[in-house]
Amino acid sequence: MAICLLIRERESERETERESERETERESERERARETERERERDRESARERQRESESETERERERESERETQRESERETERDRARERHRKRARERHRERKRERDRERESERETERETERETQRESERETQRERQRERARERARERARERQRERERERDTERERERDTEREERDRERERERERERERERDRERERERDRERDRERETEKESERETQRERHRERERARERARERQRERERERDRERESDRETERERERERDRERNNYPFQTMQTHNINTRLKYLQWKTQGTEAIEAGAPVELQISDRVQ
Repeated sequence: MAICLLIRERESERETERESERETERESERERARETERERERDRESARERQRESESETERERERESERETQRESERETERDRARERHRKRARERHRERKRERDRERESERETERETERETQRESERETQRERQRERARERARERARERQRERERERDTERERERDTEREERDRERERERERERERERDRERERERDRERDRERETEKESERETQRERHRERERARERARERQRERERERDRERESDRETERERERERDRERNNYPFQTMQTHNINTRLKYLQWKTQGTEAIEAGAPVELQISDRVQ
């Protein structure tokens, strides 16, 4: 019930706030309308002022006085609006104060109700606590009876466990003997596998030795082929040098014929002395290169004589 009253109070407060806001909005609308009207009036007045520009100064004075009066009226209206707004604010403040007072009263009532409820709850809890204590006492008695029953059960279980332990130990000894026999068989198998691995390693060593021998033979054959190829290349180079020598000899003969055709002045040079012959060949090679380069014979001879 108190919650419903609180909700209604809050709804009433919100409705009051909304009404106040709507009233403020309407007042703002009226103010804007009055301002718009004043603006239009000023526009019309300005138009009339331009139209009556040619009228007398007295008429203009009356118009200005009328405008001032309108302005004063607007100011008075604005002041009245402000006064109404202040009055509404004070009314809203009084309403909120009354609302807060009612809220405090309702809160005090609710606190009293809550205190009563807490006291009732505490009494209920105390009764529940006493009932729990009685239930725990009954439970402890039942637990003691169950414990005695469990003790008797444990004694019977202990006897049966000793019997089972005796049987288990016998089975364990039998299993241990069986495991020992199995380990012995496993050692025999491991020794056999080791002998197999040893034979495999020996065979692999033999195979590797055979492969290494074959690789060595292959490398030897490759070296022999490489030496044969090198000898073949050497013979090819020798033949190339012989061919180059033949071509050089042929070119020498051709240059000799060219010099004979050009009445070369040193063609009858004696070559009995070896050093003189070497100089002559050097000079001849340089002269031939100059001829091949296209220099005049006279210039070549002059250079050589110098």
